[in-house]
Amino acid sequence: MLVLTRKLKEAIQIGDDIEITVLAIQGDQVKLGINAPKHIDIHRKEVYLAIQVENSAASEAPEASLAALTAKLKQWKQR
Repeated sequence: MLVLTRKLKEAIQIGDDIEITVLAIQGDQVKLGINAPKHIDIHRKEVYLAIQVENSAASEAPEASLAALTAKLKQWKQR
């Protein structure tokens, strides 16, 4: 892990496309501004982890559900 110290309005550059700027410091909170291309997803860590859990759960559909879906698709194709 790289650890950097920044003061108010100072920035960190990541590659050519991402810049993180310290916008405000209030007590134990730091407000960061992030400039990045629109195709890069930016999430708070807890939100990112929740998305990963949901995606994992969605990809592990029970076999009974898959069998029911397969049966429905076969019925639909026969129409």
